[in-house]
Amino acid sequence: MSISGFTAAGFEPVREAFAANFTEGLEHGAAFAAFLGDELIVDLRGGIADRASDTPWADHTIAPVYSATKPVAALVIATLVERGKLDYDAPVADYWPEFAASGKAAITIAEALSHQAGVPGFPDKIDPGLWLDPPALCVELAKLKPMWGRGEGSGYHPLTWGYIVGELVRRVSKRSLGVILREDICQPLGIDFWIGLPESEHGRVAQVLKPKTAAHFPHDNEATRVAFLTPWAAANRSTTEWRKSEIPSANGHGSAVALARLYSAYALEGRIGETRIIAPVTWDELTRERVSGEDRILPGRVAFGAGVMRNLPLIYGPNPATLCHSGWGGSGAFGDPDTGLSGGYIMNRQGTHLLEDVRRSRLVDALYSCL
Repeated sequence: MSISGFTAAGFEPVREAFAANFTEGLEHGAAFAAFLGDELIVDLRGGIADRASDTPWADHTIAPVYSATKPVAALVIATLVERGKLDYDAPVADYWPEFAASGKAAITIAEALSHQAGVPGFPDKIDPGLWLDPPALCVELAKLKPMWGRGEGSGYHPLTWGYIVGELVRRVSKRSLGVILREDICQPLGIDFWIGLPESEHGRVAQVLKPKTAAHFPHDNEATRVAFLTPWAAANRSTTEWRKSEIPSANGHGSAVALARLYSAYALEGRIGETRIIAPVTWDELTRERVSGEDRILPGRVAFGAGVMRNLPLIYGPNPATLCHSGWGGSGAFGDPDTGLSGGYIMNRQGTHLLEDVRRSRLVDALYSCL
């Protein structure tokens, strides 16, 4: 399988690990990138971008990163906190009064961002098409009763998280979250990442190959059913409409370099290159632990900041202070403030685990072995 790109001197084992994923038949198409401080040290791509196996993965190929979108959206929320538009400690209902319904009046923005709001999905049937109409979906979301009490820990919100943050932005800004990301961060810095992908860019999106076996869900409970397993738990994720919609929890699209570059804001305490995205004090508020322990939906013990995971299971290298997030099927990214290292992995052959992926772990482990 053809592999292109480069590794900086001393990081050749990362290329070897990337190649091994292909030779062992684990990949169809993929890309991996990493920055050390402001230096791009890994930029690899290989395999096939479409299902027909005739379009090579190119340097302009992008892919959906699913829930690895969340910390990118959280950066946008942090910019609004820094500008005084939002307050992590204020109730969501201060900005979105309808959200107070059914016992949610006291839930704060930080609690919602750390998956403590108790609304991981819809217990009763909704039209799946609502997921492609965020204002209409938010009307129904605001009515939900929490599935657990405030202060009783986390339960991962795979999709609803993004509608909460998107609605908060709509309530306090004339620009949507995706537009703020594009105009204030990605365009000025030349970062090829989008929440709400223009149709003009759809032709370079890698086609996803779904797994042949069922996804692995560690818990057999109502929260997991509501979050993932009902027929209405998500919209069709392969349509033009889905790509164009702004879903800050799940449909970010970009290159591996772009994903790694955005997560360098977590490695460099709010800075991307020479541009400061948020002040160090805001970075502290964004990244500090808001909740930890056994999650109702995700496997094992987890810890969340205000929209980003902390590396509690140590699946993104050896440092607990690393900020990270995995995406559905195996994509993922991290920023390590202890080393200044950030990385992003995208692919189109999906796996079945919610957090870990053997392909990504092999790359991250190889990367750290070179430091």
